[in-house]
Amino acid sequence: MSQLLPLASSEPQRPVVRPNIVLFALAMGGFAIGTTEFASMSLVPYFSHDLQIDEPTAGHVISAYALGVVIGAPLIALLAARFPRRQLLLALMAVFALGNFLTALSPSYSWMLSLRFLSGLPHGAYFGVAALVAASLVPFRQRTQAVARTMLGLTVATIIGVPLANWIGQTIGWRFGFILVSLLALITVMLVWQFAPQDRPKSTTSPLQELSALKRKQVWITLGMGAIGFGGLFAVYTYAASTMLNITHVSPHLIPVVLGIFGLGMTCGTLWAAWAADRRLMLTAGGLLLWSAVWLAFYPLVTRNIWALSIVIFMIGTGGGLGTVLQTRLMDVAGDAQTLAAALNHSAFNFANALGPFLGGLAIHAGYGFPSTGWVGCGLALGGFIFWCFAMRDEVREKRAVVKSQA
Repeated sequence: MSQLLPLASSEPQRPVVRPNIVLFALAMGGFAIGTTEFASMSLVPYFSHDLQIDEPTAGHVISAYALGVVIGAPLIALLAARFPRRQLLLALMAVFALGNFLTALSPSYSWMLSLRFLSGLPHGAYFGVAALVAASLVPFRQRTQAVARTMLGLTVATIIGVPLANWIGQTIGWRFGFILVSLLALITVMLVWQFAPQDRPKSTTSPLQELSALKRKQVWITLGMGAIGFGGLFAVYTYAASTMLNITHVSPHLIPVVLGIFGLGMTCGTLWAAWAADRRLMLTAGGLLLWSAVWLAFYPLVTRNIWALSIVIFMIGTGGGLGTVLQTRLMDVAGDAQTLAAALNHSAFNFANALGPFLGGLAIHAGYGFPSTGWVGCGLALGGFIFWCFAMRDEVREKRAVVKSQA
């Protein structure tokens, strides 16, 4: 009796997608981005000295990177609307690696400004596309936690990558901190190439469809929450190293430890906020903004005591969970324009990254000192909460309108 063999399928077998490995690959990109975004702030005292500029002026380098994110995120999302997400992630990380490598070679302040702007261009689009890929891998009710696992790369960077880059900046030179980031980006390229699923963009996807997100009021309000509310964290973090050197008078070797404590707080905040947001999304967002305002107000009161400062820095870091919450909120209110809305979230946060250091620098220049950045941050967090109030007011109005129409 002859054995029957199964007929060979005419279609090629699709590779099995393993969500955990894909999320790890995406998080590695977040690790590279988080390292450069936050380490450049902690390296301000070192490259300002090397480039012969004062520290508030050096803060403009941070703003240049943030401006690159603000411009690059929506522009790339529109131009690449019909690109497969996997190929787009690879291209973005390759450009990011190049920009950071060239930053390490900057011969002057003006060159560094330009190259930090270039390095920032892929940032928002990468996180936006990575968040959409992450959310597509898991059930709907777990999407915020999937996005959070991608964002954990950024928060873990503040625990490991930033202190490492700061230590490298102190011992070898600040330029090697940016070389480290470039190597991390190249590792991300290899991981995404190996593990990210192949995909095809929808045939209906177009730049005009993506632009439809800009017609939605709730999209703008959500972006306002991040653009203003998150600025408080950056107002303090940008000048934290300078505060510890000039006000707390700690050893430079202790700075990476305190920065790691901030990163630990940000990681804990991201994990908790993702869990809470999958249950009460908007309540979590409002709570985080008020929580941040309280701890930012405490910051000026503790800058002379390293132990109290470390506790407050940890608490301020927990407010970083807001990023993941607002990413999911944008998925809910953007309709079919998911890519642009997801990318604009990081434009908003990097507007905050530019606004916080700028306003903090103005307060320092005005003679209020490094601790005054905490009051600036508190005001920005409360400003974000005002946007949250507008969002909730509109939601209540919409629910009442639905009830009336059904009556």
